[in-house]
Amino acid sequence: MKTSFFTFFTITISLLYLTLPLSLSQRCNRKDEKTLLRIKKSLGNPPVLTTWTRNSDCCNWDHVECDLYNDRITSLTLFSSNISARVPEALGNLPYLETLIFRKLTNLTGQIPATFTKLTRLKTLSISWTNLWGPIPSFLGQLKSLVTLDLSFNMLNGSIPWELATLPNLETLHLDRNRLSGSIPDSFGTFTGRVPAIYLSHNLLNGTIPKELAQVNFTWLDLSRNKLQGDISVFFGTNKTIEAADFSRNMFKFNFSNLNEFPATLASLDLNHNRIYGRLPESLTELDLQKLNVSYNKLCGEIPAGGRLQNYDNSAYFHNRCLCGSPLPACK
Repeated sequence: MKTSFFTFFTITISLLYLTLPLSLSQRCNRKDEKTLLRIKKSLGNPPVLTTWTRNSDCCNWDHVECDLYNDRITSLTLFSSNISARVPEALGNLPYLETLIFRKLTNLTGQIPATFTKLTRLKTLSISWTNLWGPIPSFLGQLKSLVTLDLSFNMLNGSIPWELATLPNLETLHLDRNRLSGSIPDSFGTFTGRVPAIYLSHNLLNGTIPKELAQVNFTWLDLSRNKLQGDISVFFGTNKTIEAADFSRNMFKFNFSNLNEFPATLASLDLNHNRIYGRLPESLTELDLQKLNVSYNKLCGEIPAGGRLQNYDNSAYFHNRCLCGSPLPACK
């Protein structure tokens, strides 16, 4: 009898010992665990999420992070995986999410679901190098905590929603490498907070530069490889702070001779493949330019001597109407 009792006691203690560490280490919020498992199912149970299993602490699962204080999911990042699915609506049920990155998920399709409006703590939203399609939803303007918005390298179309300019904390906006059309919103001249670095290259944007953009100071601006027109001198002047500007491969047309003042901060300027005419301003010699390209325009006259202008090879200047002087052949 004593032997049987001792055996039963030993087995009971052993079972408690095996289960106790798991219960004590179980940090993950049960609602978040349920949501993550729904997301996994929506994504087709991909191999990259094999650690996402029931009865294990979801704070220890791959590709997620938990807050140290309330044990809620704050980060979900997936990179370079062959996932064939739509963007899961269940993502909106992670109310403490601050970082969401889906990058190079080659067969991720569909549109950004409206449930994202519930992600009020989201600071980084990056869905890039996927097959995301449809318009950029205007409701992204409701995510007031956003610092980085990256929707580059997708198949997004339609116009850029003006509501993006109402994001008060936005520092970086990547909408490049899509099929966006229409003009740059006037609202980009009235950003609610600081003016973000803006990347809109490799789209189908057209129209002229809105005059409202002269009211703000951009730091990084890439409008290259679109169908934009007009005068881009609004971005320059001694009171501006722009550091890098790429306006190449558009249809900009203005007299470069009239642009006599540049911000001292300007370090990179690319104007190639436009319709810019006139002469190169002497004030370019005062800049510490790390990159300059004015090729394939309609410029004339002698390249000013001084500064860094003679440090570039002829490819930075060739295919202009009558530009001459070092590093091009001497003027006649």
